[in-house]
Amino acid sequence: MTELKNPSFKLVPKEEKQAEKILRPSTTFLQEAWYRFRRNKLGIIGSIIVLFMVLFAVFGPYLCKYDYITQDLRNAYSLPSSEHLFGTDNLGRDLLVRMCYGARISLACGFVASIISLVIGVTYGAISGFIGGTTDNIMMRIVDIISAVPSMLYVILLMVVIGNSLKNVFLVIGITGWLGMARLVRSQVMALKQREYVLAARVSNVSDFKIILKHLVPNSFGPIVVQMTLSIPSAIFLEASLQFLGLGISAPMPSWGGLAQEGIGAIRSIYSYLMWIPAIFISVTILAFNFLGDALRDALDPQQK
Repeated sequence: MTELKNPSFKLVPKEEKQAEKILRPSTTFLQEAWYRFRRNKLGIIGSIIVLFMVLFAVFGPYLCKYDYITQDLRNAYSLPSSEHLFGTDNLGRDLLVRMCYGARISLACGFVASIISLVIGVTYGAISGFIGGTTDNIMMRIVDIISAVPSMLYVILLMVVIGNSLKNVFLVIGITGWLGMARLVRSQVMALKQREYVLAARVSNVSDFKIILKHLVPNSFGPIVVQMTLSIPSAIFLEASLQFLGLGISAPMPSWGGLAQEGIGAIRSIYSYLMWIPAIFISVTILAFNFLGDALRDALDPQQK
């Protein structure tokens, strides 16, 4: 090793050099997000519950030996047993298989209504935030006016007008739940449209539509996914509320809200399980989606790195 002539300086030992190195391997954004998500215990629990509910809805009816329509009055109000794990209702129908079909309706309503809200909210919010000025002011005042009235009132009025059916439930909940998504996307677009890559796209004569579609919306993907995840339990709860009020899908097709409404009359008897079982499934599913949404929000936040 060469010696330094100036005594004010000295060579750094090899061990000290190694200590200064960054030994942590470089990771992508998705890898970082997955690492943070795995550390969130409530998020993992929520994911497991959501996965279980989906499997319960998809494969549950095939594992049951009964169907959700057949009535057997001789077995009416049978308590939970090895023959009927969740018991039977007032018409002798197996509650377990009806819960499986109810899961299909409730989860489908949550996912489909959220997708409709996603399409409307992202389109509306992106246009409002990108154009700005008077157009943005008018569009946001419309959102404020719609938000001033509770969404349940809109849903009830629309269901009374267009009638009870599964497609109408999906449509009504979807077209009344996009306001939060629109506000979120607008704020994201207004922040992102000042970035250099957007300016470069404009200088390159890229159309406004392509800038929104290829630059602004994809870069808002994280908050959009979180908002969509959190909107699913709201749609499930709203569908259950509609069914409880008698404005949901028509019998004999079951949903969790309808099953809870059917069992409300037996709440003071030993057959209260008819109300408690669907109510517990609704509550646990909504809680699981909220856990999952909170975990995704923390995992997809770049500031958590």
